[in-house]
Amino acid sequence: MSRFRVRWSVYVLALAAIAGFVAHGRRLPASPGNVTQITIPDEDRFVPYAITIHVGDGVRWVNTDSDDHTLVSNDRYNTAGHHGINVVLKANGGSFMLKFDHAGVFPFYCRFHSMLDKVQQPIAPGPEGGIQDANGNFGTPMNGVVTVVDD
Repeated sequence: MSRFRVRWSVYVLALAAIAGFVAHGRRLPASPGNVTQITIPDEDRFVPYAITIHVGDGVRWVNTDSDDHTLVSNDRYNTAGHHGINVVLKANGGSFMLKFDHAGVFPFYCRFHSMLDKVQQPIAPGPEGGIQDANGNFGTPMNGVVTVVDD
């Protein structure tokens, strides 16, 4: 075998080994089992408000409202992971999905339509950010909860 072929073979084997290490070290996120959808209709609320799913399942939030909303995790009470979630769900179809890998609860709210009180519970925004109706009410906070259970 010529020197050129030996060098070429060594290069090919080295590249194959590197590609194998890179592919092995990079984990692609597993697809969720079942996916449950939570919708934001044209009413500034999450529907359904509370769901129960199993470990390995996912949740997709879909905004069908004509206004933007947010999905924010209430990390003080969040025991199901995904801390620090704070995403905008754009109007007319914006969506976001999470897969849950361990049991717990995932309380969430819209920061445009809720504020947290001194014990980190969602409340209606009130005069400093809420939308007031004709009777002077500021409505209910826009929040919800995902409960994740083991099989």
